Amino acid sequence: MTETTSIRPDAIPTPCYLVDEASVERNLQVLDSVQKRTGCKIIMALKGFAMFSLFPLIGEYLHGVAASSLDEARLGFEEFGKDVHMFTPGYKEDELDELLRYCTHMVFNSFSQWERFRGRVLGHEKRIRCGIRVNPEHSEVKVPIYDACAPFSRLGVTRENFRGEELKGISGLHFHNLCELNADSLARTVPVFESKFGTFLHGMEWVNFGGGHHITRSDYDLDLLCDVINDFRKRHDLDVYLEPGEAIALNTGVLVATVLDIIHNKMDIAILDTSAAAHMPDVLEMPYRPEIQGAGAIDEHPYRYRLGGLTCLAGDVFGDYSFQEPLKVGSQVIFLDMAHYTMVKNNTFNGVRLPSIAIRDRAGQVRVVRRFGYEDYRNRLS
Repeated sequence: MTETTSIRPDAIPTPCYLVDEASVERNLQVLDSVQKRTGCKIIMALKGFAMFSLFPLIGEYLHGVAASSLDEARLGFEEFGKDVHMFTPGYKEDELDELLRYCTHMVFNSFSQWERFRGRVLGHEKRIRCGIRVNPEHSEVKVPIYDACAPFSRLGVTRENFRGEELKGISGLHFHNLCELNADSLARTVPVFESKFGTFLHGMEWVNFGGGHHITRSDYDLDLLCDVINDFRKRHDLDVYLEPGEAIALNTGVLVATVLDIIHNKMDIAILDTSAAAHMPDVLEMPYRPEIQGAGAIDEHPYRYRLGGLTCLAGDVFGDYSFQEPLKVGSQVIFLDMAHYTMVKNNTFNGVRLPSIAIRDRAGQVRVVRRFGYEDYRNRLS
């Protein structure tokens, strides 16, 4: 159910994602500084962060959203109200008419898809700016599951398979080969992209440099990013888009959990009212060990625990931590940096309810904007 309820910070119903509005705005101001220095346009990738309660704030700074499905496109159209850039590896025949109502830009993953749907897209009553995703075959990502340029990648057209004679109606090119990376990765990628596809940029209107830019990270090289974009725009009089998702929500939110029980099996194990498998699946998929407020490595503080989740999955474990004070039933555990790739990827495995969603506004007031219940679980089944 949707609600807006003001509460004391210490009365947050757990588990709960708590997003800090002021932190989101600080990230947006960093992103906007890049827009102002380069003239590029930044849109938000909904696959990383889609908290529509904050869309009015985000829309004050960014130009629109990047969607990867019909429902993301609809959310962007109805709740964000600005540009909707759409990409999917495969468009579905029975979804296309509805997609065309929502999208301002559509990127095709292959020339066969472009040929199949070109007439319907170009014949639509409004102008849809169409693009082709290309694969520069230049890998920067070290984790194979996130490397869009890995061998045999299904994402984007390689230079060998690019059909330069079939670009009528295409106004832009799109590439995306980054994930949580700094500007040096883009600086190495752009020359490769230009060497392979630069000849096709003549007559284009825009280029999308994709996502994966960790622009709001403290060590990110903003000057280098701006130099890369400005140098590119000197050579090519085109609009340049970036579509980060994580950078909007990086370090803006936490997941507040509560200890339900403490057991012992050769070490103390704390059972929490949240789940790695259900509420922060990247912990297991990536995998990584999330940071916890006030906790350290297993040998750093005197009280040591393995933290486990609420589901029956044996591997539903967050990791091993140490604390300065002992945990007890009722203790709060606060997982840091939990705004991005959590709400958009969580699930109801075991029927475990999704965490509530709350906002700490710029005045410091906390309000719960969403609670989940039985109907949310039931309605995704049959």
